[in-house]
Order: sequence, then structure tokens, then C-alpha cells
Amino acid sequence: MTLRRPTLCLAILTFVLALTPVLRAQSLQVTRADGTSTTLSAAQIAALPHVTISTKDHDTVAQFEGVAVSAVLALAGVQLGSTMRGPRLAEALLVEAADNYKVVFALAEFDPDFTGREILLADKRDGKPLDAKEGPWRIVAPGDKRPARWIRQVTSFKIIAVK
Repeated sequence: MTLRRPTLCLAILTFVLALTPVLRAQSLQVTRADGTSTTLSAAQIAALPHVTISTKDHDTVAQFEGVAVSAVLALAGVQLGSTMRGPRLAEALLVEAADNYKVVFALAEFDPDFTGREILLADKRDGKPLDAKEGPWRIVAPGDKRPARWIRQVTSFKIIAVK
């Protein structure tokens, strides 16, 4: 009977450790260029207007649903629009994932004043929530010839000023 307790404790510990990345990813850390940051909850992000797009992902047509990254940035206090001029045009968005994969976008790529495409922070694919391999959030950038920047398991956004 005493052998069962260590085994049970080990099983519980393994389960908790396995869930840690998933639990941590239920919020999105957004760091602005001045170094200040905001943590957005999954509920805050889910409350933003949703967009659905149909696009190809590795030669397979898929329908993604999510929120415009520009809306997430606005919620976190990152200004786009008329403020995007001069030195602000040298700012980039570093997107980081749970597995430490990182991609960069020019900040202007999210500004409707500069582009006609909408880049999504997706939470659904083909009407279903993203699975653990992809979610809870994934970047979808329609128009990219290769989906190399379609980062999965997104955990943070960081605005960086290129000098």
C-alpha cells in the first residue's frame, strides 16, 4: 500500500507538468516598445470581433476563425493608424510560441492604413477549437507564399524598435 502513494504522487506531478504549457498559454503577454506590458486573458481576446477566412495551409484548404492581430494590439494599447510614421515604421512584432519558435512581422503589416490583408490570431480551424499541437492560438497570415510565419501555440507579442 505504501508503494501506491509515491506512484500516485508521481502520476499527479506528471499530469500537472504536462498541463503547465497549456495553462500558461491561456493568456497572451503583449510588451510594447517602451517595455511596458499587458497580459490579455483568453476571455478578453475571445470578446473581440471574430473574423473567418478561407486559405491554404500546406496545400490544404482550411477555414480559420479568430481575431485580427490589429484588434489584439489595440486592446493592449499599441497604437496603429496615424501614429505609424517616421521611426514607428521601423517597429516590428516579435511573436513567440510555447516551444520557443519565434517569427517577426513589420508592425505596419497589421495596420489597415498600410495593407488590405488581415492577419489573424486564430483559435479555430474548420469550425473546431485548435488542438493542443496548434493552440490555443495560431497566427494565420493569408498571402504569405509559405506558412513559415504561421506560428502555433502563441504565448507572447513583443513590439521591438529596429535601430
